[in-house]
Amino acid sequence: MQNETPLIFELSREGRRGYDAPDSSVQAVGPGLSPELRRKSPPRLPEVSENTVVRHYTNLSVRNHHIDRDFYPLGSCTMKYNPRVNEQIASLPGFASLHPLQPAITAQGALEVMFRLGEALKEVTGLDAVTLQPAAGAQGELTALLMFRAYLTGQGGPRRKIIIPDSAHGTNPASIRVAGYEVVELPSGGDGLLDVEALKRILDEEVAALMLTNPNTLGLFETRIEEIISLVHGIGGLVYMDGANLNAMLGICRPGEMGFDACHINLHKTFSTPHGGGGPGSGPVLVKKHLEPFLPSPVVCRHGERFELDWDRPDSIGHVHTFFGNFGVHVRALAYILSMGQEGMREISETAIVNANYLRAKLSTEFELPFGSPCMHEVVLSGDRQKARGVRTADMAKRLLDYGMHPPTVYFPLIVHEALMIEPTESESKETLDEFIEVMRQINKDSLENPDLLKTAPHTTPVRRLDEAAAARMLDIRYYKD
Repeated sequence: MQNETPLIFELSREGRRGYDAPDSSVQAVGPGLSPELRRKSPPRLPEVSENTVVRHYTNLSVRNHHIDRDFYPLGSCTMKYNPRVNEQIASLPGFASLHPLQPAITAQGALEVMFRLGEALKEVTGLDAVTLQPAAGAQGELTALLMFRAYLTGQGGPRRKIIIPDSAHGTNPASIRVAGYEVVELPSGGDGLLDVEALKRILDEEVAALMLTNPNTLGLFETRIEEIISLVHGIGGLVYMDGANLNAMLGICRPGEMGFDACHINLHKTFSTPHGGGGPGSGPVLVKKHLEPFLPSPVVCRHGERFELDWDRPDSIGHVHTFFGNFGVHVRALAYILSMGQEGMREISETAIVNANYLRAKLSTEFELPFGSPCMHEVVLSGDRQKARGVRTADMAKRLLDYGMHPPTVYFPLIVHEALMIEPTESESKETLDEFIEVMRQINKDSLENPDLLKTAPHTTPVRRLDEAAAARMLDIRYYKD
């Protein structure tokens, strides 16, 4: 067990200083801050040396697990290594110091970045038009559904229902409700894919759209996708692809060519922005030509060598994000795409798929594999065998922390009992995967021989098992009680 770390205020000693600059010889210019705005007393800050400050925050930074410490196979969340050079590029003063109210003529470089990123995403997806505004995947979903509503209204009525499979991401039903539609849940088939016969039975002219994640949250590719899309289009509905798992498709296949009308991309998962920790994210939405008039305004466009913001869009659903989206994420994504190139993009997905199937093959001897098909970028196992011995998936997840590894996503998707969703990503080596396999095998062995070791895990972390809901929602981050 690691020792408790004191607060920086508890390290404070009166008179100790971390920084001591000489008095400035430059005379202040102007009246300065008005007296009524000045503090009446000095701020209550800790008094500590520079060494103490640096060591304190360095120690804190490694008390939580992150991708720089060790393996982070968080299924569906793509916690992969992202090149540091892209961080440096996004931090260049020409990008980082821009003001969003600058006239377009003074921000040509930034507009070119957004334009070129949009063009690259159109190439990746095979779709015709793009908005970079949405701040994350969930907002991308809502943006697309509002465009669907506007389009269908123009066709005679917005309709009433949107269908999702029971394996859908949790944000899908929320987006549907916020967009003013009813959620119709479709059970998955015995193979983990969308049940086409069941879909046929619920399709009618009140169905506005089908939302489908592909590959789905079981890590499986929807093999009958063209038939599914044809059925929905046949009743006048639209089809949306939740592109959260696009990192399994880069350079291999494109949503636009499959027939999807729209999809979003999580730039912060697929294209080089560290995911997790609360953002920032970015969820661009791409659409086919018939939905282009409804894109949020403004749209970045190019006239010869000049880039502009097109606000004159009478059918637009309006603005969905402050200014033009999370620009820093756009810069990282374009830098990543350009550095990878077309062949590199395909290699990303192929390696992610190989890595996931390597874990699937190696671990399916010890853990239940609910669906036998080869997986894409992530594999979903079940802890049912271990549960029969009295060890829950949560216990195994906590034990992984003792080995310095972050647990996979657990208990999702909901249709798999005691689910373990593992996404190794393309950026991990075979040695790392082999180490993870050995750890999981040891955990399985312990579930037979020493289950209490798992039930009481973790044993080496700064804190043991927390009330996870309360820990996230009832934060106590004040030092001074007054």
